[in-house]
Amino acid sequence: MGDDRPYAVLDIDATLSDTSKRIHYINARPKDWDSFFAHAKDDAVLSEGLAVATTLAADHEIVYLTGRPERTRRITEQWLKDNGFPAGKVYMRGDTDRRPSMVMKLGRLKRLAAVRPVAVLVDDDEKVVAAARKAGYTVMRADWGLDPETQPALFDAQESEGRT
Repeated sequence: MGDDRPYAVLDIDATLSDTSKRIHYINARPKDWDSFFAHAKDDAVLSEGLAVATTLAADHEIVYLTGRPERTRRITEQWLKDNGFPAGKVYMRGDTDRRPSMVMKLGRLKRLAAVRPVAVLVDDDEKVVAAARKAGYTVMRADWGLDPETQPALFDAQESEGRT
């Protein structure tokens, strides 16, 4: 497994991890971001996400690209390891970065693509998916974790508030 394999870039929340048990923290007013992220360590694995990550790891270098803030790095990396996800570099949002996810993630994809090809992006956020496709990336929409009751709050947080 050399360093010449193309990248497979995977989102985490609602793509690999089931956020449904903690979404209520950001459905509240005011939103409780600290609790939302503190409970990320307790997320269940989305089996489809684990299967996709494992399959892609055979021929790609895995990169995790999440809108989670940098302060959650330790629990995020531990969750990935504890739940059997393939090894990969984790890119996170800076703790004070409030750009929409599609802006933050497209910037990172561009930097990754300057090093070697990005074969696929796997993400649940429809705005990230649309922007990445428009920019010429191959995208797999992670629709297996979409809960119509909770997803609007997560999409709003990702795009308008630049939080996840």
